[in-house]
This record gives sequence, C-alpha cells and structure tokens, in this order.
Amino acid sequence: MDVFLKVILPVFFVIGAGYLSVWHKWLNAKNMDSLTTFAQNFAIPCLLFYVMAKIEIGEYFNLWLLVSFYISALACFIIGFLAAYFYFNRDMEESICIGFTCLFSNSILLGLPIMENAHGPTSLGSNYAIIAFHAPFCYLIGILTMELSRESNKALNLKNSLVHIFNSIFRNPLIVAILAGLLLNILGLPIPSSISSGLSIIKEAALPTALFALGGVLYQYRPEGDSLAVCFIIFVSIILHPALVYFLSISSSLTVDQIRSAVITAAMAPGINAFLFASAYKK
Repeated sequence: MDVFLKVILPVFFVIGAGYLSVWHKWLNAKNMDSLTTFAQNFAIPCLLFYVMAKIEIGEYFNLWLLVSFYISALACFIIGFLAAYFYFNRDMEESICIGFTCLFSNSILLGLPIMENAHGPTSLGSNYAIIAFHAPFCYLIGILTMELSRESNKALNLKNSLVHIFNSIFRNPLIVAILAGLLLNILGLPIPSSISSGLSIIKEAALPTALFALGGVLYQYRPEGDSLAVCFIIFVSIILHPALVYFLSISSSLTVDQIRSAVITAAMAPGINAFLFASAYKK
C-alpha cells in the first residue's frame, strides 16, 4: 500500500485530473488535443534531446539490457499475433494490430514518472537507453509485418515497406530529438548554456502535461469490443512481458538498477502508439 500511495497513485492522480477536467467540462476535447500536440511534438522531444545529449552512453547503453527487453517484446508480439489469428479468429491485419499492442509499452508517459517516483531521478538512465530504440524497433516490426501481409509481391512490398518505415520513423519528433541528442553526445558538443536552461524549463513540463492530456483523451473512449481479447492483451502486456524480461535479465550480468528499469518499463500498459498504429490501418 505504501508503494501504491507514493509511486503509482501520484501518476494516476495527474491522469485523473485530466479526465475530470473534460468530464466536468472545465476543458474540452480540443483543449486536450492541443495539450497532447504540445507534449508529444515539442515538450517531450525537448526532454529526450536534453537527456540524450547528456547521458553517459558507455554506462547506460548495455547490450544485454536491450536484448533482454526487446527479445521479450518480440516474443509478446508473436504470441499476441498467433493468439489473435488462431484463437480469437481475427483477420491477418487485426491480428498484427493486436500483436503490436502487446509489443508497445508506454515507456515515456508511464514508465518514466513511475520509475522516478519509485527510485529517484538518478535511476532513469537505463530507461532512456531502452526508450532510444523503442519506437524504431516497434514500428519496424509492426509496419514491416503489416505491409508484407498486404500484397503478394513480397519483393516489391519489402522495398515499399522499408521506405514507409523510414519515413514514418524519421519524421517522428521523438525520434528526431533522440537522434539529435545522441549525435551531440557522441561528437562531444555542449549545449549552449542559455539553450540548456530553456530546455531544462520546458522538459519539466513535458510529463505532467502529457499525463494530464492523456486523462482528457481517455474520457473520449469507453471499453468496448471483445472483452476476452482485451484481457488477453492486458495479460501479455503487463504480466508476461515483464516476467520474460525479468527471467532473461537475471541470468545476465545486469545490475539491480538495470533490471529494475527493464522490468518496470516492460510492465507499462500499451502506449497511445498502439491506437495510432491501428488507426493508420483502419483496424
């Protein structure tokens, strides 16, 4: 209960505040859309750029950390896809969307504040190492699988898929911010103090704004559809994924802090990207 009150509840309090603000019409859906756009296209990219420019790459970018997390994520995608296709009798594209939902953890909006509340801001280095590859990896798996399933001409489709993946990933403000920050870090270029101070102010607003907006967006949707499939996705996403990560990581040389970051990130519910991915394919 102490962990719930100090670690989990504050995050969902902010989400709940956004939900209540739309429910009681203090703010409307357009206000929330604007907040979401600000958070995802500006504030969070500023946060990621700032962190990636300053992170100790040699200390936090551990190969086995990434292997433990992403092998487990890929396994969850395959399990989700196979269950949807063979057990829930969904078509190929719907099955891929369900697999993608099992694959994609909300590593930023939920993972970062929960990890910070639990273990402090100094514990986030490994989280950011996972985040650096998260969207590119997940979208590569999702888009490539979807596009290859849609046409019989696999060779042509593979070429088109790779172009589509490249455009989708490298036009994403989050990915651009991560790459730009890592480039500065690798080249050893400092951020000018005035810009660094401005980024520091903006990044403090990123997660609270995004969480508040998330609550407002959630008000617009209600649970619906196949409840058994929903429960299956919940099980794979927040129970099976962290369990797989845990058993892979404890057999390695990872530190306790690294294992914590990987398991907690894996235990996060699917992010809004799962909704955006399904919407892009009208599924």
